[in-house]
Amino acid sequence: MTRGDDSNHAWLTTPIARHIWETKYRWLKGDKVPEGGIEESWRRVARTVAAAETAGQGRWEAAFYGVLRGFHFLPGGRILAGAGTDRRVTLFNCFVMGLIEDDMESIFEALKEGALTMQAGGGVGYDFSTLRPGNCVARSTGRIASGPVSFMHIWDAMCTTVLSTGARRGAMIASLRCDHPDIETFIDAKREARHLRHFNLSVQVTDAFMDAVEADMDWPLVFPDDSLEQDINAETVMCRWPGFNEPVYCRVLARRPARKLWERIMRATYDTSEPGVLFVDRINEFNNLAYRESITTTNPCGEIPLPPYGACNLGSVNLVRFVLNPFTERARLDLEAIRDTVGIATRLLDNVIDCSEFPLEKEALQAQGSRRIGLGITGLADALIMLGLHYGETSARQEAARVMETICHAACRSSIELAREKGCFPFFEREAYLKSRFVQSLPEDIRTGIAEHGIRNSHLTAIAPTGTISLLANNVSSGIEPVFDFRLSRKVLNRDGGYELFELEDYALRAWREQGGNTEDLPAEFVDSRSLPPGAHLEMQGVLQPFVDSAISKTINVPEDYAFDDFQDLYRVAYNHGLKGCTTFRPNPVTGEILGPSTAAGQAGMERDAHCCNIEREGE
Repeated sequence: MTRGDDSNHAWLTTPIARHIWETKYRWLKGDKVPEGGIEESWRRVARTVAAAETAGQGRWEAAFYGVLRGFHFLPGGRILAGAGTDRRVTLFNCFVMGLIEDDMESIFEALKEGALTMQAGGGVGYDFSTLRPGNCVARSTGRIASGPVSFMHIWDAMCTTVLSTGARRGAMIASLRCDHPDIETFIDAKREARHLRHFNLSVQVTDAFMDAVEADMDWPLVFPDDSLEQDINAETVMCRWPGFNEPVYCRVLARRPARKLWERIMRATYDTSEPGVLFVDRINEFNNLAYRESITTTNPCGEIPLPPYGACNLGSVNLVRFVLNPFTERARLDLEAIRDTVGIATRLLDNVIDCSEFPLEKEALQAQGSRRIGLGITGLADALIMLGLHYGETSARQEAARVMETICHAACRSSIELAREKGCFPFFEREAYLKSRFVQSLPEDIRTGIAEHGIRNSHLTAIAPTGTISLLANNVSSGIEPVFDFRLSRKVLNRDGGYELFELEDYALRAWREQGGNTEDLPAEFVDSRSLPPGAHLEMQGVLQPFVDSAISKTINVPEDYAFDDFQDLYRVAYNHGLKGCTTFRPNPVTGEILGPSTAAGQAGMERDAHCCNIEREGE
């Protein structure tokens, strides 16, 4: 028996959890093995982040270890893998890269910055709206543009190359404005099965476009006039555009019926699960730092809208560890323990900002200026099952909203206390911050605390997908997703580049079985994703969004036989629910299936490498 085996058997109780720790999070130093068990990984992280404290390091190391031990709090995968090692990697999962200027030198400089960030372990987001549409002539050089989608293929090839060097598999997102003249090409860019496989795609949807769809109006496709060959007879309109502080004259290059364009988005999404949508006006309206930044895109999984060179580190409260008396009439969530854990986790993530390497100096300046963190939840669906609540019913949504409200407010109060102790985030402007839409929705005591003492972190909450760290925590349900399937097969990458197939049993089902429950006749609350109507997914996301100052990563799973007539309104429903964005997944010939149910043959789950945010590339 090797050192640490006893602790691993105590905490890593499934083969998939042991494999994930061994291949992704265990510190290996050449031929040396500094960590014999996962408890040593937790101690490494706790010791590293506690070193950022100027006093009481031993006390805080013990507190951080206390929330990490036993998977009560799951830090982002980059933190668990990199903190305290000698690897020159970032502890941040999420980045948005800088503005891409519309000239060749700037384009390839942006490509280089993305490569360096991905090489260090970060996923990256890009807004390609600043690139001239295809076939347009530039005013300055007279050259004909090839369009943003053509350049996205260069990024895709870069990602393939970076990954082939053994760097951690990162993900990318590309977004484009809904009024960019190349929007139709962008919408259909992933209809070819092997095109742009390292990208997620999202359309930046404005309120004006949604109004035009509703009113059945024509929609202008535009680009800044000064960037195009002079045409004194061209029609122009004033609009905001990335890279400009004030509205600029934009040339109308085409018009499309808004509803036809919307249907094209939905058709592509139905057929290929791409693109998603980002409701950018709402993102900016509720941005706590709207007084100093404009946001046009997000990290690859969508839970962190960020300005150019913005970054965020993530962590999740594992709700299954706070269920008291599961599967009984006395089952409840220990909200007081959750509050205590959130207080410590907020401080832990804040310290990560001071412990992390950054691929680029501009990224460091943004992260240290805003001190954004993204505290969320995972295991929601399993926790609801253990509480006897059906994911699709009102009572489950009420309980989910109650716990997210608890986490949000506890994080805010903790950040205020941190500001009293350590100071506010440098970009803090008291009057402007207090006027932000989200801050105005907070309880009076929190707003008063911010007014008197400031706040340490500009943003505090985000709900990430947590696929890999949820597997590490013995296969709890991921993020706020319903249980995909209670038993399934999943392939996972080995260190040698090959894949290994694992048979997975859901955490709640296993707990039910181990308590003597009948697995052949499960209670109604054991509901899986495919048994839920898409509206149930959206309603759950909608009740949580008011307590999330960043955003929520959520995939609306849709059965393959779901009719397009029903499907085509899903993004509009998401908009009406107040969400900041939405993605869907429907099994289809282009992307295949993300996961497969367990079968006797054991071959399900060996899906094609379909989606850029699968287990190997997700933000964790």
